[in-house]
Amino acid sequence: MHGVLSHLGYLAGGLGTTLELSLLGFAGALLLGTLLTVLRVGPVLPLRLLGTLYVEVFRNVPLLAFLVLFVFGLPDAGVTYPLFTSEAACLALYFAAYVCEALRAGINAVPVGQAEAARAIGMTFGQSLALVILPQAFRTMVQPLANILIGVVLSSSLGAAVGVSELIGRTQWLDLKYDEPVPTFLLAAAGYVLVTAAVALLAGRLQKRMAVRR
Repeated sequence: MHGVLSHLGYLAGGLGTTLELSLLGFAGALLLGTLLTVLRVGPVLPLRLLGTLYVEVFRNVPLLAFLVLFVFGLPDAGVTYPLFTSEAACLALYFAAYVCEALRAGINAVPVGQAEAARAIGMTFGQSLALVILPQAFRTMVQPLANILIGVVLSSSLGAAVGVSELIGRTQWLDLKYDEPVPTFLLAAAGYVLVTAAVALLAGRLQKRMAVRR
């Protein structure tokens, strides 16, 4: 146990890498997921089909399989990225499908009269979506998006399977060195609990503030 405790800084560095991966992956998922939502609710049928196909494919492929294909398959095609970049991109691409579905549900929760009123004053579909529908949808999406962020944080641990030195990757290294799996992985679990609890707490406060502003 003493050997593991002497490497708390090493584990903290892994937690920092986990946070970086999670924030980058979630930001990318939020941007791409919003774009996919626009495609899925838009008036152009081929774009709606494209958005639907993307969501169905990524929601039905395990993230680990996709990550392995991305990390080891692209170099065979002559495309190489650092492992950190590869995992962040995979997280963004994968969770964009979940952001899309969550945001689409939020859009469906906006009263139809809001879109009709926007059209009545001459707004285009794009203006109505950007200025009226999406801002209201995002207000109802705080908790679902927080849940997706928590999913990104936990899924980032899969990076250990492809050599990314995040929290679980460093935990495995310490376990191999000191053969103390219980205290080592308990420390890693505590790190994930702290991060996910903080996300849940912040989401709860943000949701209350938005509810007050309505």
